Amino acid sequence: MRIVVDCRYVRIGHHDGISRFTAGIVTELAKRHPLTMLISDHRQLDLLPSLPWQLVTSPTSPREPFVARQVKQLRPDIVFTPMQTMGSWGRNYKLLLTLHDLIYYENRTPPRDLPWFVRILWRLYHLAWWPQRMLLNRADAVVTVSQTTAGLIREHHLTDRPVTVVSNAADDLGTPALPRARPEGNRLVYMGSYMPYKNVDTLVRAVAALPDHELHLASRIGRAERERLTRLAPQARLVFHDGVTDAEYAQLLSGATALVHASRAEGFGIPLVEAMRLGTPVVVSDIPIFREIGGDAALYFDPDNPEALVAALWSLGRPGEWEHRSAASVDVAARFTWARSAEQLLELMRRTVAPGTRRRRDGRRR
Repeated sequence: MRIVVDCRYVRIGHHDGISRFTAGIVTELAKRHPLTMLISDHRQLDLLPSLPWQLVTSPTSPREPFVARQVKQLRPDIVFTPMQTMGSWGRNYKLLLTLHDLIYYENRTPPRDLPWFVRILWRLYHLAWWPQRMLLNRADAVVTVSQTTAGLIREHHLTDRPVTVVSNAADDLGTPALPRARPEGNRLVYMGSYMPYKNVDTLVRAVAALPDHELHLASRIGRAERERLTRLAPQARLVFHDGVTDAEYAQLLSGATALVHASRAEGFGIPLVEAMRLGTPVVVSDIPIFREIGGDAALYFDPDNPEALVAALWSLGRPGEWEHRSAASVDVAARFTWARSAEQLLELMRRTVAPGTRRRRDGRRR
């Protein structure tokens, strides 16, 4: 079985969610089966394992619908891509597409780093469900990263192809000494973007009501957004890190009372798994995907109510509560590993290329 993995969504210089998913999966998958990576920029190799690769056009290129012409030269049996938009015109191989979430149907603001013409298409694309159905039904099978998104795909009848959950996970930030004792001070950590649906405002307002707490915002942030959050609650103790290395992030989490997240929608939530693996409790918005990830270990609050977050944080101060949540977090996070996800993906690949699977329209077996 010749496997090709589309790694063209790996970011330059630092990971985002889809980039980290790609790198995590391809690293573990390559330990189990030979594969070739597709890249569109040599700099992507800095965040990828040392594996065979092929340079092809960018996924934002106008030539993307015809990228299969380039991919066919590798003679793959199956191609896996971490997105649902990979071009497939003229392919002669099996194709696995990935849909991470449906966030942008309710929050249509596209990522700011996309070209202007892609942002326009992005907004138009999310005005109706039929474009999503058209894309997904080009595949032989569809991958998603959570049971929550799989349920939404079924609810909206987005594909007649089989849907398989290949869970997201988190990179290894170190092994904590267990059991952990509650750190001194009341430091909270947020890791994520500052797009409106992330609802960072609720975190800032809650910290403003907790004068003995400080909120560490670990992600990169623009000057305008930093000034806006500072003005939102001048009394809040905010620490802007403007990006951290993995080592700095691990140290930050290890000294934190909790990781906090007030998002109204997510496809997964890698920061939750990262924190829980280190034994750091998570206090997060009460949305289905966070319930799926955090289980009984997390504390939940209404994302539209800063006072609810304040109450949840105060509850961590009860005798033994922090230690209980810390130990439970480690157990829950153990469910999400790149190794397990790679095994799930490899099994799906084997099933998809097996003889007797879905026939092509011209009558030949695929």
